[in-house]
Amino acid sequence: MALNIADLFEHAVDAAPDKPAVKVGDRTVTYAELESESNKLGHYLQAQGVKPGDHVAVYAKNSIEHVIAVLAIVKIRAVNINVNYRYVEGELNYLFDNADVVALIVERTYAPLVAKTYPNHDKLQTVVVVPDVIEPDDQSDVSEFGGVLYADAIADQSAERDFAERSADDLHIIYTGGTTGFPKGVMWRHEDFWRTLGGGIDFYTGDKLDEFDQSKQAAQDGRMVTFPLSPLMHGGAQAGLLMHLFAGHLTILEPKFDPQRTWEIIDENGVMLIFMTGDAMARPLIEEFERKAATDAPYTGASLFAVSSSAAIFSPEVKERWIDALPNPVYTDSVGASETGFQGMGMQDKTHISSDGPVVGLGPNSVVLDEQNNVLDLATNVGKVGRLGRGGSVPVGYYKDEKKSAETFLVVDGMRISVPGDFARIEEDNKVTLLGRGSNCVNTGGEKVYPEEVEMAIKRHPAVYDVLVVGIPDEKFGQSVAAVIQLREGQSVELEELREFLREFLSGYKLPRAVTYVPEIPRNATGKAQYPRAKELMLEAKAADSAIKEGQNA
Repeated sequence: MALNIADLFEHAVDAAPDKPAVKVGDRTVTYAELESESNKLGHYLQAQGVKPGDHVAVYAKNSIEHVIAVLAIVKIRAVNINVNYRYVEGELNYLFDNADVVALIVERTYAPLVAKTYPNHDKLQTVVVVPDVIEPDDQSDVSEFGGVLYADAIADQSAERDFAERSADDLHIIYTGGTTGFPKGVMWRHEDFWRTLGGGIDFYTGDKLDEFDQSKQAAQDGRMVTFPLSPLMHGGAQAGLLMHLFAGHLTILEPKFDPQRTWEIIDENGVMLIFMTGDAMARPLIEEFERKAATDAPYTGASLFAVSSSAAIFSPEVKERWIDALPNPVYTDSVGASETGFQGMGMQDKTHISSDGPVVGLGPNSVVLDEQNNVLDLATNVGKVGRLGRGGSVPVGYYKDEKKSAETFLVVDGMRISVPGDFARIEEDNKVTLLGRGSNCVNTGGEKVYPEEVEMAIKRHPAVYDVLVVGIPDEKFGQSVAAVIQLREGQSVELEELREFLREFLSGYKLPRAVTYVPEIPRNATGKAQYPRAKELMLEAKAADSAIKEGQNA
């Protein structure tokens, strides 16, 4: 036995085979059924020549087959590669090439795009096609790339668990969202992934769990009903799913985020815990809850005892509305990244909502570094800003990128520390305020402005639905702060009016000097901000405005 993702799942199967494991729509599968199906798919992949260490990509929305695919891959000691199902042809080509994908498990609706990219990748030999979870009768052609339908692939395969012994050193790769550039494959040892993202330590004390601790919980009555709202192709949702599978919980998944459907699922299934991605999900959810509250059939949300947000801003204004409407759950902001895993968590209530950024207590092995990469003593450096990092169980590095690996995974005082670039301000009581990714920081006249702080303030304006803040070139200041805004329907706000409103919350140098309005803020499927695209939109708007002015002066 090893501290391996597949082994940890199998322990839960042995402890609670008949308990419900995953539910999607009206379909629920037990732990034993997940085990059987993933064993069959694992045997099929092996029969096609997939070997330990080979990379197998999963290109699908949330579905039971998606879960089966991930489990099958780790069972045969292959390496799971997560694929963003919103990728266009060029992005898909990049990922298949960069990840050295040899096999692909793809939802049928994406078959036309696979047909275009498949001929470009000689290593990609095996393609298993799973049904479209939203359109199960999709008949997209799979013959151009030799696709084998999922049902046919597993039809004659053994359901036995007769795989080779696994290792804690087996790799699990999570490709980043590419928020600030091309996606990078973060390589985790299975044991480190479990210790950091799979519940293998006590997040508060840092005490390590034993191999069978979670499966012992799985055998107990009264396991949780959990509902991660993000797609499984996002590392956070994938980690949440696996952590709850290890411990015998029921995980509900949906292939598409829909606020009305989400509240219906919560009330119908007695969901206790939801994971969401900041305001991108929190705002439409609370607006739907408030809308229904004014009718004869409101949602209750009575079963919820925990609401957790991570990976994006959960702004004060939205958080306050949640707490007003649903005062009983515990609200948490979690801090982490694909390169670090869990770094800290902050409990929120109405009297402790920061206007600057999420305030979190640092978890085990989390540190703040100064500009010389010295670990700062939190007790004596209150108010100082530094880079947030994490030691202990950290990734091996980025796949095929030694230069970026050396920049992100540092050795400080003999300890490997992952430092992906998030900045934080040290607060009292071993807490920090998260300020945002340093690569997005705006340097205006020598002053550093962190976009997330400005975004949270702008979202307080009643006309603003969503916003991203970027830095654009400025002759006088080097860079200036600019806001890309999605307005509420029927609302408007001019730049000077917005600046005046913001003076209550921000210093003058942090106020936007330019603004453009867009129908929808660019975010990926998980709700994470796409800052490069936002900057493009801002510069395009500036160029168009300059052209109009030149034409008027001609």
